Amino acid sequence: MKILLTGSGGQLGSELQATVPHDITLVAPPEAEFDITDATAIDAAIRQHKPDVIMNAAAYTAVDKAETDAEIAYLVNEKSVHQLASAAQQYSCRFIHISTDFVFDGLQNKAYAPDDACAPLGVYGASKHAGELAVQAILPPSQSLIVRTAWVYSTHGNNFVKTMLRLMREKDQLGVVADQIGTPTYARNLARVLWRLIHQQTSGTLHFTDEGVASWYDFAVAIQDEAVALGLLNKAIPIKPVATSDYPTPARRPNFSLLDKTTLRAAVGGAGQHWRHALKDMLENLKGLV
Repeated sequence: MKILLTGSGGQLGSELQATVPHDITLVAPPEAEFDITDATAIDAAIRQHKPDVIMNAAAYTAVDKAETDAEIAYLVNEKSVHQLASAAQQYSCRFIHISTDFVFDGLQNKAYAPDDACAPLGVYGASKHAGELAVQAILPPSQSLIVRTAWVYSTHGNNFVKTMLRLMREKDQLGVVADQIGTPTYARNLARVLWRLIHQQTSGTLHFTDEGVASWYDFAVAIQDEAVALGLLNKAIPIKPVATSDYPTPARRPNFSLLDKTTLRAAVGGAGQHWRHALKDMLENLKGLV
């Protein structure tokens, strides 16, 4: 099976390349050489590589910047997805698209199921939802898979874990939001699950995060605890829980973004790794890179 990957330089793209199964041929052009905003470039790449599957791991993910950069956010998160899905239809490829918890408003008091109504709060979430709708409008359910995830981090790129480690080295204390609830997701675990879903030719819309529940404050405390234990930090600093209202940002975040993974667990045959264990694995891998 041959797969054409977009977003090869991102967190998920990097982990997909690191975990690719032996029976998969993964074509992962550098982003500078594969412009998904250009329909002609997409067509040329598919003609050249003749993939069985197109996997879209590319996205505009600057949540706050999107509020003033809506045109670019929609170009990447909707128009480019529309072009990729149209190409998948034309060349009879399966299409896998990665989406986000930001398609929901966070007002629910139970984990969001894949078929719950979407109500994004800002441009980023709205553009990602528009991309989902493009996939669903162009391709039959049997030919596409949408996987929503949340709070993604890895040893690659910029993310909350690496930002916290930097701030914990630079600051004497930190305040971290404690009233936004979700689940951290190690991109390597997401990549491994995607490979299983590809082998099983799973379709529809599914949710994946690591297991468990956390606030950003809980996540930050765990990052410090594990990093000190591993020697990535020389000392611990005080971390104070703060309210979202005390830390205003240009874009509103969903206060509650737990994703219901019942359907995915059934598809892959059980639950995944708890986020605390996944965090420790990532930090151990990061230590090996330092």
